[in-house]
Amino acid sequence: MSCFSCIRTRCNDASKVEIDNDETGKGKESQPRSGNNRKCGAARSFPFRELATATRGFKEVNLIGEGGFGRVYKGRLESGQVVAIKQLNHDGLQGFQEFIVEVLMLSLLHHCNLVTLIGYCTDGDQRLLVYEYMSMGSLENHLFGLSPERPSLSWNTRIKIALGAARGLEYLHCTANPPVIYRDLKSANILLDDEFNPKLSDFGLAKLGPVGDNTHVSTRVMGTYGYCAPEYAMSGKLTLKSDIYCFGVVLLEIITGRKAIDTTKKPGEQNLVAWSRPFIKDRRKFVQLVDPLLEGCYPVRCLHHAIAIAAMCLQEQPTFRPIISDIVVALEYLASQSYASEQPRDGAAPNPSTLSPQQDRSHGKSSTSK
Repeated sequence: MSCFSCIRTRCNDASKVEIDNDETGKGKESQPRSGNNRKCGAARSFPFRELATATRGFKEVNLIGEGGFGRVYKGRLESGQVVAIKQLNHDGLQGFQEFIVEVLMLSLLHHCNLVTLIGYCTDGDQRLLVYEYMSMGSLENHLFGLSPERPSLSWNTRIKIALGAARGLEYLHCTANPPVIYRDLKSANILLDDEFNPKLSDFGLAKLGPVGDNTHVSTRVMGTYGYCAPEYAMSGKLTLKSDIYCFGVVLLEIITGRKAIDTTKKPGEQNLVAWSRPFIKDRRKFVQLVDPLLEGCYPVRCLHHAIAIAAMCLQEQPTFRPIISDIVVALEYLASQSYASEQPRDGAAPNPSTLSPQQDRSHGKSSTSK
């Protein structure tokens, strides 16, 4: 499982996005590195009337999501821009503090793999957030409980999504200064555009990471059951490696097509991480982890690497987990080994010319490559 031993880290102090933690809440941004940062205008303040009009009075027909925080509606602003509008429930799980954190974080941090905050509303007791609209919904919607008319994600698309999510996390861990601990990485918070480019969303639980000689941030345990790192769940000590564990769970969901926690499964299979450990320990059983909806259409060698990455992220001891930059490098390699499926998925036709005969032999279906 030591697939990171020869990878040189890319996480450095150059070109940081500095976050001022003073009372003004203002931040200063340095020059972007490698074009990954994306300059955006400041989030604007919307009057409640405009957002009510944009959603036609928050009609049910425009409802696109719902959770403990409240509801998310699709809307069209006066400018004609289509947006997603989150209306916080006054009695919901996401309070005013989380609302402020999300506005501040997404106003200061800009990256192509982070969702864009367009604006907010604080009229009276109303608390609303306005985001760019992500047409394909969440990763969760494309992995679990698929309807017959919705195709399953191809192997290439799954790796593309995993890589994009890792790059977003890398930006938070390595470019933000101080680093930002996301704390709520899960498939429901990875949103997809019409080309399946992923963006991390919902930053209400994000925390500034430890600086100087500090090794962790002490905080009350928040997050989603099934994704939380065990050491954080037990002690409340939050580190960057807590996010790495969450990423390992998401990567395992991508590989298996199974939920982190699924109470509809029989006992012993409800917790994804616990269920997967016997298979992860035996390479001969790796194939039993794969989502059946892939129908054998995946490169076996890359599958082994992907499972190894997930296993490293899910180490019980946080110090044994890789840093996010190493994960990005490893996933970039997997993304470069594209699989030419015989059956088109995600609406894209395969390109047989992308594989040489030698590559074709190593990228055969699992049923013929065992």
